[in-house]
Order: sequence, then structure tokens, then C-alpha cells
Amino acid sequence: MPFYEALKLAFASILSHKLRSFLTLLGVIFGVATVIVVVSLIEGFNAYVDEKIANIGTNAFSVQRFSIDDFSSVEALNAARRRNKDVGVEDLNALRAAGGNIRDAGGKSGSVADIKFGEKKLMNVRVNGMSPNLEEIEKIEAQNGRFFTSTEDELRKYVCFIGSETAEKLFPSGDALGQTIKIDGRTFQVIGVGKELGSAFGQSRDMYVSVPLSTFLSIYGIRRSISISVTSTSPETYADAIEEARTLMRVRRKLGPSEKDNFGIVTPDAINELRDNIFGTIQVVAIGVTSISLIVGGIVIMNIMLVSVTERTKEIGIRKSIGARQTDILRQFLAESTLLALVGGAIGVTTAFLIAKLVAVAFSIPTALPLVWVTIALAVSSSVGLVSGVYPAWKAARLDPIEALRAE
Repeated sequence: MPFYEALKLAFASILSHKLRSFLTLLGVIFGVATVIVVVSLIEGFNAYVDEKIANIGTNAFSVQRFSIDDFSSVEALNAARRRNKDVGVEDLNALRAAGGNIRDAGGKSGSVADIKFGEKKLMNVRVNGMSPNLEEIEKIEAQNGRFFTSTEDELRKYVCFIGSETAEKLFPSGDALGQTIKIDGRTFQVIGVGKELGSAFGQSRDMYVSVPLSTFLSIYGIRRSISISVTSTSPETYADAIEEARTLMRVRRKLGPSEKDNFGIVTPDAINELRDNIFGTIQVVAIGVTSISLIVGGIVIMNIMLVSVTERTKEIGIRKSIGARQTDILRQFLAESTLLALVGGAIGVTTAFLIAKLVAVAFSIPTALPLVWVTIALAVSSSVGLVSGVYPAWKAARLDPIEALRAE
């Protein structure tokens, strides 16, 4: 029997029992949909993290009070709070002047404040204190106007660079440039509006106000801890720049050779490692749940195929009596079970894709669905159908034609 003939018979059999076929496939649909939804969310988050890492800047890393390892447990965080000192402007100046493989260093800190323009008021808006060179280090782009200059930072000027959503809410019908707003009661002049960044995980990335770091610290406290973004002179000197920054910070803090760092250095690799540790576990659990669902789905398919063999015993007898070989019968039932599971996998992938898109729209959570995972899902589901159909197909192929013709 040609392969396409086996597929035609399989299609005809599935369509003749639509409801039964659908109920048979629920296990496969659930299993495939589960893993595809999880993969879509994880891949979307990975893309978001990669974008954020890219925005850190070329050959950049961060020096700050805590490292990623300090957040591994409550005990580790409490120990770091007792051990680690604040990172200050003096550290920023030392790193900036270090030379060697360190090209540049920029500092930032943050708080929340109430922003007001006329009668319009925004509550708890993120306020960033940033050194001017972060425009280049963190690839900050202006939609209108400009970022602040080194002179404005040195003179502690009351100027600000605001997010596109902040500008839209405060100045819905006018140009924000040149306008004055109040940040916690202090008057600032708007000199620039940032390029729209969108939202992630339901949180807008365009609702912010940035001011010169020196101005920020003079208002909110010179002794507060800052985060320092450091860049190396080239990709080849990146690792050396990290070691130079670590050595400089240890010398400044008078740490002995056996003493642990009382500051943190965060690199893109560390962020990726944390991400992989978190989502690797989730992927393993998702695959485990999917495996159970697919095993159940495979058992159901085997049951239904055995019922189908019993129901079609006379048909098998007639086909054998007019010349069908055992391999023809075997191919027919294997094609049917494989196609049945493949249809279930396709429905599962489609359902998962729609759910992921709905979640992305409703909660602003990034999602992505790589083609390779769609291919894997369909291949696994069809393999489950193939394996589940082996015994029923073998049983059908082994039927005695005379006995089969006597069946009612």
C-alpha cells in the first residue's frame, strides 16, 4: 500500500469519529500546550534579559554594594548587608581615574518622588541620578532634546531628562522641552525626552525622571550607595578590566588576601548564569509534567486503537481476503495512530501560542516561540502516536482473515 493511501485511510477514520478522536487527544494536547507555553514565556524572558544586558553597554560590568550571589538566600543577603559597605562617589572617581584596561566609569542611584507640573501630579515616579557619561555607556537615546552634560553635573544644575510616558502624562498637548516641573517640590527644567522603551512584565520603562548624579546626591544624600557601570578598553581586555576594578576596590577597602569581597561585581555572564539556574529548574519541571501527560495520552491512543481494531475486524478481513498484506494493515494503523497524535500536537502548539499571546497582551510579559521548539513538539507527539500504535497495528496485521470475516 502506498504511503499516501495509508494517510487517506487514516484521515477518513479520524474524521468519521471526530468527538472520540478529540477526547483521545486531550492528554497529548495538554502535554504539548504546557511545554510550549512555558518555553514561550522563558524564551521571551531570555530575550528581554539579553536586551537589558545589551543595554548595559559594550564591554561593561557593574560595581555595586551587592553581588548576584548575595541574593541566593535570605541568610546570604543578611550576611552581605552586615559585611558590605556602600559604594560611593569616591569609588566612582577612583575607577574613572584608574586607567589601564578600564576605559570609563559612570555612576547612578535611584529613588522615587512625586512629580508635578501645574495641576498635574504623578505619584511615586522613579527618579534616577546619573552621571552624564552613562548616555554612552548604557546607550541612552533621546527622542527630543538631549541628555545632561558634564558641566551641568559638576555645577549641580536642576535639569532633567524624562521618559516618554512621563512627558505624555505631564504634557499631553505640548512640547516638554524647556518646561519646568517640580520633583518633590524642587523646580527642574526639562532638557530632553527619552526614546520610548515600552513595558516589561506589566511595568512601564518610560515612566522616569533622570537628573545629574551630583544634583541627585545633594538632594537625597551624599552618603547613599551608588551603582557604577565600568567599561573596558576592548573585548579582549574585558576580564583584565574586571580584575583591575576588583583589585582597586579591595585596596581602597584595605581587604586582606583571605578576606571576602565586601562589594559586588555584576557581569552579563553572572546574570545569564542566574537566569539559567532559575529557568533550568522550571524547564525540567515542565518537561516532567509534559512527559506524564504524553504517557497518559499515548496509553489513551493505544486503547482507542485497540477498540478501533475490534470495531473494524470485518473490514480487516475483507481487505486481507482481496490481497492486502500484513505490512499494508500494519502501515494503515500506524499511520492512523501517528496522524492522530500529530493532530493533537498541532492543536496543542496552536493553543499554547494563542495563550502565550493573550498573556503577553494582558500582562505585558514578553513571549517568544522558536521554530525549533514547534518542530520538537510535533516530532515528540507524532513519536508518541507511532509507539502507541505499534501493538494495535501488530494485532490487526496478525488477524486471521477467515476469523475476521466471521466477526459481526
